[in-house]
Amino acid sequence: MAINRLFHYFLLTHFAVWTLIPSITNHNLPLDTIEALAWGSNLDWGFNKHPPLSALAVKIFYQIFGSQDWVYYFLSQLFVISAFYFVFKLSKEILNTEKHALLSVLLLEGIFFYNFTTPEFNVNVCMLPFWAMTAYYAYKCLKDNLAKDYVILGIVAAFGFLSKYLFIYLLIGIKVFYIFYIKKNNFKINYIIPGIIFLLILTPHLIWLTDNNYITITYGLKRTGEIKNYLDHIILPLTFLVKQIGILIPFFILLFILTKSLKTNFPFKDQNLLFLLSITILPIVLIFFTSVIMGAKIRTMWMTPFYLFIGTFFIYLFQNYIDINKLKSFNFIFIFLFLLSPFLYGYVSISQTNKRTDYKGKEIAKEVERSLIKLKYNNVMSVAGNEWIAGNLCYHLKYRPKCEITDTNLTIISAEGKNGPASFSLKELISDNYK
Repeated sequence: MAINRLFHYFLLTHFAVWTLIPSITNHNLPLDTIEALAWGSNLDWGFNKHPPLSALAVKIFYQIFGSQDWVYYFLSQLFVISAFYFVFKLSKEILNTEKHALLSVLLLEGIFFYNFTTPEFNVNVCMLPFWAMTAYYAYKCLKDNLAKDYVILGIVAAFGFLSKYLFIYLLIGIKVFYIFYIKKNNFKINYIIPGIIFLLILTPHLIWLTDNNYITITYGLKRTGEIKNYLDHIILPLTFLVKQIGILIPFFILLFILTKSLKTNFPFKDQNLLFLLSITILPIVLIFFTSVIMGAKIRTMWMTPFYLFIGTFFIYLFQNYIDINKLKSFNFIFIFLFLLSPFLYGYVSISQTNKRTDYKGKEIAKEVERSLIKLKYNNVMSVAGNEWIAGNLCYHLKYRPKCEITDTNLTIISAEGKNGPASFSLKELISDNYK
């Protein structure tokens, strides 16, 4: 009970800190959150860059709360701590001790994907709870063989894929383990339930994808960059590896403090270890070889969900060497990192004044409203333009217009008034201070 209580205190503190800090220090929402809100204003089964789930999430919160910035930081942390919760649950199942399960989650605070970058709600954050839940229910299905777990597995796996296609790397890892498991055990009819549910939920999106010439897949391939020369197949994967090592340094410092020895063996007949390898190491290996084969640039933020179970994996490897006498040192370094991250975030947010989060979106929207009122137009129907400028207008304007994303930098505002509908460019409605 003490460990569970401590875990919930940790969740609450993380949730409060990372909702409060950006709410106080940021003047405007980050780009990806604005983009998701823009998509949500004109909801569909997919968009030019990503599947629809992140847009649906912000759409629901926008319908309830409107344009209050703290709400979307709240939403982002809700997804983060939900992921932590299921990491803790799976860790308890595998490690058989709540103390080690708690340490598995606390270690994640040493990875900046789970603190510094989380205020920006985007597709990477959107994947987090579904990544954790998919791993948890994949394990529970094999352990308990309950029909309800197979149903939930199919649902959360589909939601994860509808967050971002990179979710496929986790699904491949789980599939590999399931094939290995079935070879050693009898096949059960329940094994096909998740796949059926997964495909049923995905069907509308797959139809949309076909009707739109696979636009999201094309975008994803473009984001990896064009191959300039054959060295890209070597340089880009090595760059990816170096970045991952750098990101994980605070994590390994915390882990090193906990253990009295880093010696271990790999009992490959241990199914728990094989499962952890399948959901933690194998997806990373697969994305590395994607870079090798395609010469693709793997962007750092894409790895956000990939490390959710890395704490569980290493605690499982070294659980016999966890040194309880070192917990004081661990707590000191953990608290230091826990406080350092929001302090740095707040400092950067306040000291640097040319960031996206310093954009005067609210002021521009108010000036547009005043100009339209003078022209006797009192209802904005839609805004067309790029995701940043048009998205901000759609978010801040009280009329809640639809946002039409275009490739042009020209922003067109369509409104209704006494003389009927009319369209205006943004430049016509704002002063030189904002142009």
